[in-house]
This record gives sequence, C-alpha cells and structure tokens, in this order.
Amino acid sequence: MNYYSTEPTRTILDRLHCPDEKLKIIHIAGTNGKGSTAEFFTNVLICANKKTGTFTSPLVYTYNDQFRINGVSLTDEKLNYYIGKAASAAQGVNASQFEIETAGIIYAFAEEGCEWAVIECGMGGLTDATNAVSHKELAVITSVSLEHTEYLGKTIKDICAHKAGIIKNCPAVVNARQPDEAAEYFKNLGVVFADKNIADDFEISARGSLQVYNAATAIVGARLLGFDEIAIREGIKNTKPAGRLETVNICGRTYILDGAHNPAAFEPLKDILSERAAEDTAIIFGCLSDKDIDGNLKALQGLAKRITAVPCPSPRSRSLRETSVACKKYFNNVGMAQSVECALEAENAQTVVVCGSFTLLSEAKQWIENLTGKRQ
Repeated sequence: MNYYSTEPTRTILDRLHCPDEKLKIIHIAGTNGKGSTAEFFTNVLICANKKTGTFTSPLVYTYNDQFRINGVSLTDEKLNYYIGKAASAAQGVNASQFEIETAGIIYAFAEEGCEWAVIECGMGGLTDATNAVSHKELAVITSVSLEHTEYLGKTIKDICAHKAGIIKNCPAVVNARQPDEAAEYFKNLGVVFADKNIADDFEISARGSLQVYNAATAIVGARLLGFDEIAIREGIKNTKPAGRLETVNICGRTYILDGAHNPAAFEPLKDILSERAAEDTAIIFGCLSDKDIDGNLKALQGLAKRITAVPCPSPRSRSLRETSVACKKYFNNVGMAQSVECALEAENAQTVVVCGSFTLLSEAKQWIENLTGKRQ
C-alpha cells in the first residue's frame, strides 16, 4: 500500500470515469471492529432492499470474500475483469496492488448497479487508498488503539488523526468504546457517539462481548441515514461475522476460530475462554511480524493448558522459532508445528482455539470441513 497519498487511487478512479460518484458510500476506519461493523451495515442495507457492495480486508477465508455484492462474493471472472480494468487504467501510475484493487472494486460496484457501498479502510484513514473517494454519506470510526505505529504515529492522538481523516463533508459516527484520549479527540470534532446501550433491546447474533458496541455503531449510523427501523433490527439480527469467535462443535470437541491480532481484540476471546476449564483448552497461535506478540500472548496467559506456535502463511509472518520463544514467556507447555493443519492433527483438547492472525483461519477452516466430511 501507499501510506502517504490517495493520489494513485484517485487517478485510477478518474480514468475509470469516477465510478465512486455513482455510489452512496459508508466508509469505516478504526483499529478493532471494522470488519464486524461493516457486516452490520451491509446486512441493514440488504434488509432495506438496497443493492450493496462491500469491500473489506484482510481476507478471512478466501480472496474473493473481500469483494461482495449483497453478501455474495464476486466470481473470479468478474473480479479479474474489473481489477483488470483498473490495472489498465493504472498504466504509468505508481500504484500498489491494494490501490488497484480499491479502484477496481469501486468500479465493479458502480457497473453492477449497486446503490450503496460499505468500504473498510486498509490502514489508517487519512492517506488510505479507500479515502480517495470524492464523497461519502457517512464516516464511521470503530474503537481505536495503538497500531501500525511506524506508519500512523506513536500516540493515540496520532492514530486518531489518521482515522478522523475519513471525515470529509459528511456526518460521522464513532464507536463509544474508546480510550479516554481518543474519546476526547473525537468529541472535539463534534461527531455522534454510539453508546452500547442503544443496542440493549436488539437481538445480536454475532458472538463476543464487544459486538454490542459494533452493533450500536451501525444502529446509530443507519438511523442517521434514515433507514427503516425494521430493516435495522433485521440486519443486526442477521449479522454473524466470519472468523470472529467462529465456533464449530464436532467429534466431541469445540473449535474456535478467531482473527484477533492485537491485545484489545483478544478481550472477547478471553471472556469466552475464562468460562472454560484451562486444563481442557489448547491454543494454536501464530503472529505477523508487525503485531504486538507479547501483548497478544499476555492476553491469553492462563487460559489454556498448552499453546502450539505455528507460522502464518504470509510473507509478513514471524518465524516459528521467534513465535515459540515468545510463547514460552507466558506458557509453561509450548509446542511447535510447521502448519495449522499439523497442529490440529496433533491436538486432542476439549476446546481448541486457532488465533493470532486472520491468515491462519483459512487452513483451519479447511481442516475442520474435511473432518466434517469424513464424519458423514
């Protein structure tokens, strides 16, 4: 990604005849909860009978799942066509793959007749490729904590400044679960805060103690946009984000897949594991090189009888040895496996948790689906 300018993406969009101007855009930034909040908004819009495109990142299970229309992933054929068009328009532009994908999917949404688009920032906000759009109906900021400090700044205030950069001549809703410094920063911008109590009488299917904050943010935002209360309630009820405390019970075991990758994001998983016996729980853990591995492992400390370190299937992965050494600071029983599949094959705990990075989940999901197939 280009972290310093929206110009490459804007240039590509201009060459594609400004498809963003044909869409009503809900733009989402934040540290935690962006993907879940995007799902809440998407389902509200679908329940309101609005044709809706959704662009999220990173991928959870498949590449195509990042690019959806009315909740359905675009086919390889369509993705190749639209991203190919953006790549052609990017000739002579120093554009990254993410910038090309951003322009390509916005072009796809417009060409496919979407009225609305829910777009999640890739990183930060102010200079993120997604912020190249010319206008938006609503800016949304989820909970903020320190992340990507080498690009976004060393303090919460620095991070907030990047996130707030998506507020451009549009109303803004901010998730109320913020550290004091972030809350103070956003209050000075005159935004609308979404208190979790707003969701008290809503049925929320999404698992996790923090989903009530994400749901409340979508409820407040949808009301600001004038959507029907019935559609809002149905949309909130229908939302079950993939890869976030996703649970499968099979062969007498419980498998929990969670893409949490920073200390604050581990809180819902910690809540659930605290209710289970540590001696019956095992964790399979991997971490990318730019994540807070010590903070993540500290959040999991004492919640399982053992932890198995695995490499992430990503060029940004920490080495297996580095992950294992970090695990030994917080767990007495530490194993190593060359892959998630190998770790799952060897594990016999009552509850098995795969966590630390979204990049681990596709392999875990495939293994579980194969197990399900063998059982049938």
